[in-house]
Amino acid sequence: MTRIAFTLIGGKAWTGGYNYLLNLLRVITQRHPGVLQPVLFFGTDIDSDDARPFQSIAGVEIVTSPCMNADRRTASLLRSLVLGADPATRRLLHEHRIDVVFENAQFHGARLGIPAIAWIPDFQHRELPHLFSRAAWWKRELGFRAQIHGGRAIMLSSGDARDGCERYYPTTVGRTHLVRFAVPSAGRPDAATVQAAREAHGLPERFFYLPNQFWQHKNHLLVIEALALLKQEGHSVVVAASGKQLDPYRPDHFQRITERLTTTGVANEFRLLGLIPYEHVAPLMVGSVAVLNPSLFEGWSTTVEEARALRVPLVLSDLAVHQEQASGMARFFDRTSARSLADALLEVWRGQDTLKAGDAAAPTPAIDPVQRFADDFVDLVRQVTSQRHPTPKAST
Repeated sequence: MTRIAFTLIGGKAWTGGYNYLLNLLRVITQRHPGVLQPVLFFGTDIDSDDARPFQSIAGVEIVTSPCMNADRRTASLLRSLVLGADPATRRLLHEHRIDVVFENAQFHGARLGIPAIAWIPDFQHRELPHLFSRAAWWKRELGFRAQIHGGRAIMLSSGDARDGCERYYPTTVGRTHLVRFAVPSAGRPDAATVQAAREAHGLPERFFYLPNQFWQHKNHLLVIEALALLKQEGHSVVVAASGKQLDPYRPDHFQRITERLTTTGVANEFRLLGLIPYEHVAPLMVGSVAVLNPSLFEGWSTTVEEARALRVPLVLSDLAVHQEQASGMARFFDRTSARSLADALLEVWRGQDTLKAGDAAAPTPAIDPVQRFADDFVDLVRQVTSQRHPTPKAST
């Protein structure tokens, strides 16, 4: 088996990355058993709650080493940039007979001596630069440039992301690989489970569900404005919003949301659930009128994938990636217009839209998207490991 190294992605600051890795490992071990051997490297400082879900995946080998501790990341990156690799990291990977490395935000160096795949989720800092401080913008930009110029195979999750990558970084043309992720469904929760989740959060029988972290680009403020318009016109439409209530790039953003709720008077219509247990997400999706994602930018939305897997209707902003991801099963609206969103919500709320609940929420795809995800990932690993990767010359 090809031994492929992974390190933890995301965590409490970015649950999307954490869940992506969890889903990826489950999919490749279930859909292609015996083909790849995932080796997941943890630091000795990992939180036991973060480690536990990965430890339960059959077929994943876990290695714990202080070499992967968070307090070494900056020093390891500097060694990788200056020396071509962090000697301790390279030694660890070779000791565990790694054939290929899967990188996300941590660059392991141009002289690592092991082929590498760099997954770049999106190019938000290029599309929405005003949402980043200058330091945060350059941190992302230099990381991407290091991976691109370090000879990595570039893995992207959408055609929209691939277009952006090749537009902003022309040297990647011909080197990008499209691997659209998908989420397997564990089955639709039954009525009792749905009711219990709804009652646990004090929700009415009818509501839209918005499960996104409260980052500025997720566009919660537009939802508040749309609900205010509807309320002024005599319509009481409820949106329940769950997710971590912090934007690490704009720490005051959630306060702006709560202040706007007060000034518009729609606190009863826009319900703040906070960070809820993950096992409540699927029941709330199934119990909702539709899942809402008003985002100003996405790489490939996990929220949309989870709703698709559960065959739940969707109300989505008019991003190209949303239309790529959910054409035929969503009501789209102008992501810059509260009026457009208000109209979309009201049509779906009244049942005047073509969206239907349950099995009619989406056409049956000709290709199983989860199997395609697994197949495309395995094919990429095979391509990378079958090619010779000469060590790039050190830049001057």
